[in-house]
Amino acid sequence: MFAEISSPLILGSGSASRSALLEAAGLIFETDPAGIDEDAIRKVLTRDKGARASDVADVLARAKAETVSERHPGALVIGADQVLAAGDELFEKPRNMEEARRRLLALQGKTHQLHTAIALAREGKVRWGYIETTHLTMRALTPEVIGEYLAAAGESVLQSVGAYQLETLGVHLFEEIKGDYFTILGLPMLPLLAQLRREAGVAS
Repeated sequence: MFAEISSPLILGSGSASRSALLEAAGLIFETDPAGIDEDAIRKVLTRDKGARASDVADVLARAKAETVSERHPGALVIGADQVLAAGDELFEKPRNMEEARRRLLALQGKTHQLHTAIALAREGKVRWGYIETTHLTMRALTPEVIGEYLAAAGESVLQSVGAYQLETLGVHLFEEIKGDYFTILGLPMLPLLAQLRREAGVAS
């Protein structure tokens, strides 16, 4: 039933949300953020290659998994990335609270997509990858409501590409969500656990 991996399991991310999801599922793992230049990779993919948002997330998840697995021979490494798209525009994590405020002003009253990619790698090579897209419709929000939300939520919103955390106060910002809850938080847990069971030789 449970995935008991004989080799070490490592999350190639510093995301508190992703760590919390793995811990809640009872997995034993270590964390080692990849430390790759994500901004540079995004710029090359979108400017020179015209990559779609889902492709950007996939490339980054794979790059993180491969990079960390090269540092940990024998370990199974989870790499993940999430890209927010609204129309033709792709968004990165806000760098400060003012940028978070502008992000919410841009998203309010509209539907945007979160493209979440995950990859498992060992010895520097990806063994499995998965991409899922969720659609989120934000309520029409006044600048005053956005200001009140940011004041209450604090700088934790800077850890989210959309400047919201659905598992806490951010849920108040939305009127409709289509997609998997875990995927919105940054890890598509059901596909991941199914693959970990296969890695462990446990029937799914």
